[in-house]
Amino acid sequence: MAFNFMTMIVVWTFILLGLLAIGGYFMFRKFLKSLPKEDGKSDLDWEKYYIERTKHLWNEQEKDFLEELVSPVPELFRDVARQKIAGKIGELALENKANKITRDTVIQGYIIATPKRDHRFLIKKLKEKGIPIKPYEPYFKLSPEGYRNRTNLLRKKEVTK
Repeated sequence: MAFNFMTMIVVWTFILLGLLAIGGYFMFRKFLKSLPKEDGKSDLDWEKYYIERTKHLWNEQEKDFLEELVSPVPELFRDVARQKIAGKIGELALENKANKITRDTVIQGYIIATPKRDHRFLIKKLKEKGIPIKPYEPYFKLSPEGYRNRTNLLRKKEVTK
């Protein structure tokens, strides 16, 4: 009986340590995103800035389309994904001096803001809606390989051309 109890305590200890490590990892990532960069603003500050500056450019169709695109993201992380993607869409709209956010801008921002491994759902969704993928192929090349920070990715790629 004592051996079973000790085994249960050891197993429970490893489970708790694993859960603490996973939670710590996500908290640390959020902390890194909130650290100011060379320009004095963090990535989160820039995302909020772009969202605030372009809030009036969004219409309901584009908001619903963005919501549809982030639907496969687990609910726990959906707000973070939505903010990151909306920030990138806002950045694109400001760079292009757009009068409104279009479906085209939403797709471009989604592609650039998400890593390559998440594009399968987007391609499937575009095919379902009858939207051709060909015009967006250059943006797939701008997409990050993984979930690394890619602030101002478009400007970096344009400078290297």
